[in-house]
Amino acid sequence: MKNPIVIAIDGTSASGKSTNSKLVAKALGYVYVDTGAMYRTLAWHCLQKRVDVHDEKAVAAACRKWKTKLECVEQDGLRSVRLLVENYFPEKEIRTPETAAAVAHVAAVPKVRDWMKQTQRDCIEFGNLVMEGRDIGTNVFPETDFKFYLDAALHERTARRTADGVHENLAARDQRDSQRASAPLMIALGAVVINNSDMTSAQTSGRLLKEIRARLPA
Repeated sequence: MKNPIVIAIDGTSASGKSTNSKLVAKALGYVYVDTGAMYRTLAWHCLQKRVDVHDEKAVAAACRKWKTKLECVEQDGLRSVRLLVENYFPEKEIRTPETAAAVAHVAAVPKVRDWMKQTQRDCIEFGNLVMEGRDIGTNVFPETDFKFYLDAALHERTARRTADGVHENLAARDQRDSQRASAPLMIALGAVVINNSDMTSAQTSGRLLKEIRARLPA
């Protein structure tokens, strides 16, 4: 594919990025990329190797040395990219509370973000993408014409996390994400902002698809 289309869906925690990105990717037949899972994979790797996640140099060194590759898999009609470590994808391990606690520290390391940016840009080898994250439209693919930013009221996002059995201080997470020195969370220039506090996933993905299809070449 000569010029793959990249749809960047950024936003705050629990704003529905994953659910809606998957719905959009499935509807369009595009490849879904969860960039947060890539950072979680590195956090898990650091924990496995007993790397101090508070030590920036140690984390950067681990990121520089680990043996990874990208692969595209299909499940239930959804094609998605995942990052393998030594040919293994730690699907369950990256969702544990221990990994969740470590990922914010790992993701704040500038050298890590540089490595992730290049790796995430490499995903275009798989074709048209729907990529979710926190800096896709601002840092990873700032040139894309398809930029979206999802958000919802803090109390609504907290309720969503609680319903999933996760107790997280989202206000503190928002502050860390927006104030980090390297590629902070912010609304990309030209992004369509969707506040889905009172919207279902079907309504949110429907709004996204309407905007995307209006911009796609005939």
